[in-house]
Amino acid sequence: MHYSLQEVLEVLYQHYGAAVGRALEPGVQMVSPLEQEQDTKWLKTANTVGINVRTLGSFWKIIPYAMTLPSAQNAVHILPIWEPGVVASLYGPCSWNINPEFYSEEMAQLGSHLNTVEAQLKAVVNLLHVMGKAVGMDVVPHADRFSEMALAQPDFFEWLQRKDTTILRHDDGLSETVSAFIFTALQGMLSAAEAAQLPADYHTFFKVWPEEKRLLLMFGAPNDYQGRLHRRKLLIKALHDQGFETVPATMAPPYRGIEVDPTAAGAIVDTDGLHWREYRITRPEPMSRVFGPLSRYKLYGAKDNNIHWELDFDAPQQAVWEYVCQHYSKIQRDYHFDFMRGDMSHVQMRQNGVPKLPDAFYDLLGAVKQHVLAEKPWFGYFAESFLAPPGEMAYGDECDHLEACHADSTLGDLQAEPVGTTQFVRLFAQYRQWLETRKFSPNFTLMTADKDDPRFDGFYLDGNEIRYFLALFLTDMPSYMALGFECRDPHPSPVANEFYSKLYVFHMSEGPKSTQGPWRWGRNSELYSRLVRQKDFSAQWDDHIRRAPVSWLLAPDPDGTRKVIGWTQANDARLCCFANLNTKSGAVIQPEMPPNNLWKIVFSTHRQELPVWNKDEMLEMLPGEGVVFAQI
Repeated sequence: MHYSLQEVLEVLYQHYGAAVGRALEPGVQMVSPLEQEQDTKWLKTANTVGINVRTLGSFWKIIPYAMTLPSAQNAVHILPIWEPGVVASLYGPCSWNINPEFYSEEMAQLGSHLNTVEAQLKAVVNLLHVMGKAVGMDVVPHADRFSEMALAQPDFFEWLQRKDTTILRHDDGLSETVSAFIFTALQGMLSAAEAAQLPADYHTFFKVWPEEKRLLLMFGAPNDYQGRLHRRKLLIKALHDQGFETVPATMAPPYRGIEVDPTAAGAIVDTDGLHWREYRITRPEPMSRVFGPLSRYKLYGAKDNNIHWELDFDAPQQAVWEYVCQHYSKIQRDYHFDFMRGDMSHVQMRQNGVPKLPDAFYDLLGAVKQHVLAEKPWFGYFAESFLAPPGEMAYGDECDHLEACHADSTLGDLQAEPVGTTQFVRLFAQYRQWLETRKFSPNFTLMTADKDDPRFDGFYLDGNEIRYFLALFLTDMPSYMALGFECRDPHPSPVANEFYSKLYVFHMSEGPKSTQGPWRWGRNSELYSRLVRQKDFSAQWDDHIRRAPVSWLLAPDPDGTRKVIGWTQANDARLCCFANLNTKSGAVIQPEMPPNNLWKIVFSTHRQELPVWNKDEMLEMLPGEGVVFAQI
């Protein structure tokens, strides 16, 4: 059912009063619910919901969805908000401008002060704060390969020069050649009046002029989207004709050392008729990847003029670090974000692993967090890392890396295994050990936008109720859930692409990842109704148990054999929770309850007619069921 903006506002006014009106006023920045926090510990227990705005259509649509979330799900992560580049990937920003496709015509009708996408984003963050939600942004350590960032600051990226399938140059000084070329090409592109404004030399243009002035002359006004795109394409074609490209981003060891893919599959012709090539790692390991549309910021100099593609970690490019940190700090300040989700937080390129004494230039994502913390002491860092074995996705131990870069919590990979398998239970036990012994907290992750595509349908055929149950009631552990989990249909075989939120990270009109229409919500009413019951029940208890440390009644089994777990609150036992992680068969247990109290069953994830339980009786649990006891 679609509710109009006015209908949604009426409900908000009923719940939150005049604060709703203030949130929509020009120039107003509502107080964050975290304003009194003096550190980032809150993120270590936050229940976060990730929202790909492209699936909803506009920033405004976040609000009616957020109204369906219980108070226990107290944080909202908004996937990248910037104007995208190649294949319209949200994770390939082409500028620092807010993505115009997230503009709401309906919201603009509230007044001229809400007729820009920037003003609408500010108002939406305000409303989420009024609703008691923390709001997070993505921090992306790379950009589109031909972004405005790269074209306006060639020195801030690595470059190569290619002819057909041969890389001619990739030396450390190539960016200087590219800067001179872009300056010359720009002189031919601009009108006579614009060209007259150029300085005498490229050095002054790129290294003396401020970025804002340079961007305005190169591409035009920020809101002239088509004009800016046209000029950017002219520069891209000029660079392409000379074989100049930014070096594509890579993932996993060995990271460095690329070559042109000479196969027919590696040849690409874009929509403008330009011929490109894919790249590949010269000495790949199992997880090695090259991301053709993306280019990393040049954070370090190179050894031996980059002959062997070897970075010099003792030569940080401080201007680049300052540039990225200042931009994200400004975004946080402008829109009042409470935390950051660090994209590709698993990247650790030092072959010797994490240094014993990491310095301020150890990790860019950690540097951004520290930069913002100077103004906002509660600004937390949620890391996108998967806690893979040492040496698999990063050199060294990922846990050591996350601590070195000041991560507060991390995504982990529990969503990549069906609930109830022996491996799932083993992983869960390992995550609990890290939770108790490490400085960061692994998330109990239900589903992510990266895992909602046909390859992973098998993860969500069952067990979704118990995933949600653990996310809400394991109060000392953070959780992460992507929008759409609550009513996702089971897909025994793949369905139309329009049902997968992952495929709306891109805008592809052809090929296996293409989408032809808007994203579609699932129709799994049975799952949805069961989760609504969990939301309603958790709302009754959230104030009593939020952030409470856990005392185990049945601890997770490190061997993965026993599939039932149970816990209560360590300091003030209000509820006792039991979860049968086995989604295929029931279980019979003898609950060992806290002494000196009488308990009764007050909730089940699967049964509305609750069984009567007496002390010392056995408890029969259904497959994948969660049960809650409260004191009589």
